[in-house]
Amino acid sequence: MTLALKETASARPAPTMSVDEIRRCFPALARTHNGYPVAYFDGPGGTQVPRAVVKAMNNYLYDHNANTHWVYPTSEETDAIIESARSVLADFLNAQPTEIVFGANMTTSTFHLARALGRGYERNHEILITELEHHANVAPWQALENERGVKVRVAKMIPETGELDWDDFSRQLTERTRLVAIGAASNALGTVNDVRRAAKMAHSLGAQIFVDAVHYAPHGLIDARDWDCDFLACSAYKFYGPHIGILYGRHDLLDSLDFPKLIPAPDSAPERAETGTQNHEGIAGAAAAVDFLTSLAPGATRRECLRAAFKQLHERGDALVAQLWNGLREIERIRLYGPPPGATRTPTIAFTVDGLPSIDVARKLAERGVFLSHGDFYAMTVIERLGQAPHGVVRAGCACYTTLEEVDQLLAGVRGL
Repeated sequence: MTLALKETASARPAPTMSVDEIRRCFPALARTHNGYPVAYFDGPGGTQVPRAVVKAMNNYLYDHNANTHWVYPTSEETDAIIESARSVLADFLNAQPTEIVFGANMTTSTFHLARALGRGYERNHEILITELEHHANVAPWQALENERGVKVRVAKMIPETGELDWDDFSRQLTERTRLVAIGAASNALGTVNDVRRAAKMAHSLGAQIFVDAVHYAPHGLIDARDWDCDFLACSAYKFYGPHIGILYGRHDLLDSLDFPKLIPAPDSAPERAETGTQNHEGIAGAAAAVDFLTSLAPGATRRECLRAAFKQLHERGDALVAQLWNGLREIERIRLYGPPPGATRTPTIAFTVDGLPSIDVARKLAERGVFLSHGDFYAMTVIERLGQAPHGVVRAGCACYTTLEEVDQLLAGVRGL
């Protein structure tokens, strides 16, 4: 296993990878169910994993497993693997390695960050969230209402389009706002928010901005610098990696925030924001997931490869969304939610079948080898605003390995209902 993966080594020129070549990297895609090839549309809840990611995790556990910061070889190798992973994830987010914090998942990291930020908030301070949020970007800030007496304000969504109501967002943003917490993309509807616009508005009033980029990360190349965000979180298991979270924070903020920590633990960024022994094999796997994405397209650097890869994935995703949306729209009793094809969105579509609860739709489609999600996906407010509580909606998400033939398989399954 290479302990310190160089940027130029992982970004060597290579031809653009076709969908067939991508699919050969994923053993799970060979699965069948009831005689049908399985089509995985459950990516918004967690993507399948390529061999290279599992290999990196196995190699770490077999050959380098140790705790950190000691002077024997496996401990030093673990340190090197973690530092290399910080560099890889920094390229992924356009950040610095000292701005990359690892944690259990986005939810845990957000609660941890909220506690640190909340120690500096007062009773008249406000936090602005939106109705489009996954509740991992709601509950941590609501907890500060009880703990610190701050007020959480909520900007509305437009149910008819699934988009953020920017006029209401502007009204809810005040001089008392200390933090704007916004999702880069809705995991329920595929809506993409203008993070740069939100950051500019927040900073104009002296507020900071936290971005939930979990659903955005598999579909669009994150740029923490261009977005001008202060904090950002994502999870590797949404972009072909293991179950581990990544938190970005501006170095000066990570170095100064009053994070809950043990006294003997490191006191410099980014380790001061990490609690306890980390998931070292997961860290190795997260870096391997980024390197997998890097391998999809050529470029002179890792960042250039990623830019080209995401451009390619975006074009494929648009074609898949158009086929799926238009196909569903032609079927009686189908109701679609969120932005239509052509809008700025991720390749994730929410729909319902009149007269059938979402769980029944998902179960019947699974019998035909189509695996997708149902319910509220922890985006409870979105589902309530759409009038679809308590059953929720059916969610079909396309990934890098999704084909037009699989979309046809999904549509045939829906028609068969």
